[in-house]
Amino acid sequence: MLLLNLGTPAAPTPAAVRRYLAEFLRDRRVVDYPRWLWLPLLYGAILPWRPRRSACAYASIWTAQGSPLLVNSRALSERLAQALAGRVRVELAMRYGEPSIAQAVARLDAAGVRRLLLLPLYPQYSATTTASAFDGVFAALGRLRRVPEVRSIAEYHAAPEYIAALAQGVEAHWRTHGRGERLLLSFHGIPERYARAGDPYREQCLATARLLRERLGVDERFVCVAFQSRVGREPWLQPYTDERLRQLPREGVRHVQVLCPGFAVDCLETLEEIALRGREQFLAAGGARLDYIPALNDSAAHVALLGALIERNLRGWHDGGA
Repeated sequence: MLLLNLGTPAAPTPAAVRRYLAEFLRDRRVVDYPRWLWLPLLYGAILPWRPRRSACAYASIWTAQGSPLLVNSRALSERLAQALAGRVRVELAMRYGEPSIAQAVARLDAAGVRRLLLLPLYPQYSATTTASAFDGVFAALGRLRRVPEVRSIAEYHAAPEYIAALAQGVEAHWRTHGRGERLLLSFHGIPERYARAGDPYREQCLATARLLRERLGVDERFVCVAFQSRVGREPWLQPYTDERLRQLPREGVRHVQVLCPGFAVDCLETLEEIALRGREQFLAAGGARLDYIPALNDSAAHVALLGALIERNLRGWHDGGA
């Protein structure tokens, strides 16, 4: 099986970030503007200045082992492989950067793999993430002489095991740190235009939020949903996380806890954008305390949830049946 995540620069330096952003922002699934308009803007106005600022953000959360996204994804992949007890070969690949999809597909082909299950680590489906990951895999498969049978897991936003794992993480945090006055669920954003064109991402985020709230047994007012990481001038899904963090103190909220259910493992968007910058925004607006609740990472609950998804999607393959 091929476990897929977004990717990361190789180092927290402007040069490495530039290479990563160039690959990421050239993807038509991510930015769908006409190439004649977008590429001059990308290479003339964005890549000359944004990598330096982004490199500073990456440097603030970089670890001795490397990028948190890669470190956490590798740990999860290794624990998942152990849980599957050798019955399934697990390869990890990044849509952008390394380990690349092409490298992972080549290793699987060399190992004689003839049945391939794709699992993008995006609980909520979006063309900008899930479909793009599939694009990368099928492009790599297209270079093979013998293409394996392929199955894919497109989303798991409402899977009972996923909701249970999220709830366990929140409840564990509450047992250790107490319960805040609000639980903010912050999902990555996409342009509103993409949602109007048929991307189901917003509806799936809201469904996850509702199921988690019901599982936790809290009322609607306690849980709020927002969308982070917007760029550019066009409207993205709202409300925006940064604006919501500034608004909550004006509503009398002094202690907020933030969970990012759309991120399978901790990364720049959770550790820097929320745990560091988001905390600063909340405190500057008059709040007293912001707790970031970690992503599922390589927790036992996360491994169990992915294992359950894999087992369900492997049915019929082991014995050659339908």
